[in-house]
Parts: sequence; structure tokens; C-alpha cells
Amino acid sequence: QVQLAESGGGLVQAGGSLRLSCAASVRTFSSYAMGWFRQAPGKEREFVASINWSGASTYYADSVKGRFTISRDNAKNTVYLQMNSLKPEDTAIYYCAARGARSGGYYATNEYDYWGQGTQVTVSS
Repeated sequence: QVQLAESGGGLVQAGGSLRLSCAASVRTFSSYAMGWFRQAPGKEREFVASINWSGASTYYADSVKGRFTISRDNAKNTVYLQMNSLKPEDTAIYYCAARGARSGGYYATNEYDYWGQGTQVTVSS
């Protein structure tokens, strides 16, 4: 069983930055690929970024490529999402997710086994 807890969300002006963290309660964090998803009101949950077990491979949605960076610290059981140049359309609840596989590159919600509760990110124009 993996428990995930996101933090770092908040209200920021367009063009600003936020760093989200997701702490995992699991003994073998390095056995899991991790992902970030988001869900805006009235929309389906969508893929944002994912990372393999070591952090060497990362994957991004086109909408965030060049602005967001996913990383992980296996010693701290934590995955991060650095978000720069934020836009109002980035407003959503952001969720982290874990998949019981070491490789990355998973884009669909049903490919992940565990989910956090989410953290709200609001970008004002």
C-alpha cells in the first residue's frame, strides 16, 4: 500500500512559479514510477508529467513542456513538480500518482495504482 500526500499548491499570478511536492509513505519508493495529473472544473483528469524510478527519464504533456519540470528524491520518498511561467489555464487540482513499475512513460490515469488527495493550484490573470 502506498500513501501519497501532495503539498505546495496555492494562488499565484500569471507568469509566477510554484513547486509542488508529493511525499510517499512506502518502503520501496524507488520501485515506483511517479506521475502528476491535473483536473480543472468540468474537465477530465489529464496527464501532466511522469518520471521513471531513477529520475533519468521524464515525460511531459505538450501543454507544459518547457515550463514544468518533474523530479524526484528517492532518499526523501518525494516527487516534485516545478511549475514556471504559469498561465490561468494551468488552474486545476493537481494529483500525484504512483505505478508499481520502474519504467516511466505512463500517460493514462488507469495505468497508475495509487493516488494522492490533490492540491489546488489557482493562477490569476
